[in-house]
Amino acid sequence: MNTVIVPASPEDMDAILILFEKAIRYQQANGYIGWPNMDRQFIEADVNKGLLYKVLSEDKLLGIFCVCYTDQLIWRDKENGDAVYLHRIVLNREFAGFKVVFDWALAHARKAGLRYVRMDTWAENAKLIDYYKGYGFRFIENYKTENTTKLPVQHRNLNVALLEFKIPDAPDQAKAPA
Repeated sequence: MNTVIVPASPEDMDAILILFEKAIRYQQANGYIGWPNMDRQFIEADVNKGLLYKVLSEDKLLGIFCVCYTDQLIWRDKENGDAVYLHRIVLNREFAGFKVVFDWALAHARKAGLRYVRMDTWAENAKLIDYYKGYGFRFIENYKTENTTKLPVQHRNLNVALLEFKIPDAPDQAKAPA
């Protein structure tokens, strides 16, 4: 399957929201800890800032994810401007495509001269944490997010596991892209 990853556009919002709704229903139907809902304003802001990407194959939307280059609210003192952060990864259930997202993130981080790919997930979801560890992510710590409007609704007061992948041969000092 030939896939491409490109920035999402405002015209993609309906399809993006449907993908989130399907993911939420899947999480609920299978008893997984997951998002209770999605904060449309944050999703739209990510799209408008060019931070939300879509995974396509032959114009079929296979998934979406958000990137950022700083995450002070969740990573606190560990935030040093040397990582790309993956957030809100939603993949079509018919497409087991985290490897595509991971490979893209690695190439993206290397090109920007960054040292890490970082992400967080639900601290109570050991199966998902182990899945990411299978890609080489290292568990850093569990952390409870603050109840702040600076975070999307679904990320407030949330117990998260912080995960980090050290990019082989990354520079000792790296800075976030301008």
